[in-house]
Amino acid sequence: MKARRSLRLLGAALTTALAACLQPAHADAPVKAPAAIIPAHEAPGTKTAVFAGGCYWGMEAVFSHLTGVTSVVSGFEGGRAADADYETVSTGTTGHAESIRVTYDPARIRYDQLLQVFFGVASDPTQLDRQEPDVGPQYRNALVPIGPEQARVARAYVAQLKALKLWKRPIVTRIEPWRGFYPGPEEHQDFALRNPRHPYILRWDVARVDALHRTFPQWWKPDFTQH
Repeated sequence: MKARRSLRLLGAALTTALAACLQPAHADAPVKAPAAIIPAHEAPGTKTAVFAGGCYWGMEAVFSHLTGVTSVVSGFEGGRAADADYETVSTGTTGHAESIRVTYDPARIRYDQLLQVFFGVASDPTQLDRQEPDVGPQYRNALVPIGPEQARVARAYVAQLKALKLWKRPIVTRIEPWRGFYPGPEEHQDFALRNPRHPYILRWDVARVDALHRTFPQWWKPDFTQH
C-alpha cells in the first residue's frame, strides 16, 4: 500500500466508509513510557527538538497539546533542501522523513519528557519504515537530536526502553544526525486543529491525543498550540 496523503485527501469519502473495518497494521496500545534514568540537563531558554514518527498530522496534534510547548511545525528532515517539498518527499526516494519541529521551554517540560510522549503515545516505535496505514521510508520512526545533550539523552533512553521490553516487538527507532529541518506546506500546518472532522484525523489521530490526556495528564493542556 503506497500512502500518499494526496490520495487520502482525494479519497476522504472512501476512507470514511472503510474506517470501521480498517485496523492498524502493527500498532500497539499506548504505553506509559517510564521516566528517563538519565534526564536532560538543559540551559534556560527555549529549545527545539525534531521527531519523525509517521504522518506529521498526528505527531503535530499530540505535541501541540503539551504544557511547555510553544510551537510545533510539520515538515521534513533527513534529505536535501532541494527535495524538501511534499510531492517529492512522498516518492520515498529523498531521504527525508515527515517530521515535526517542537519548540519548548525545558523549565516546564524537558527533552527526556518529550521522549516519553514520543514513545508512549505519539508513535509506535516497533514499526519499520511505516506507521499504521502509511508505508515508506518517509514515515520512519526517528529521533533527530540537536546538539550533544539531546544526543546523549536520546541514546540513553532508547537503550533503557530496549532493556525493558515494553513492546511485543523490538524497537526500531533510529537516532539520526541533524541535517536541518524544512517546514512543510502551509495547508498541512495545524491540520488537526483546522480539520477536526477529516476522516484520517478521526481514524488515527483523535485516539493519540486522547491517549496523551490519559497517559500523561501532568503535561496535558487542552489548547492546541498553533505553529
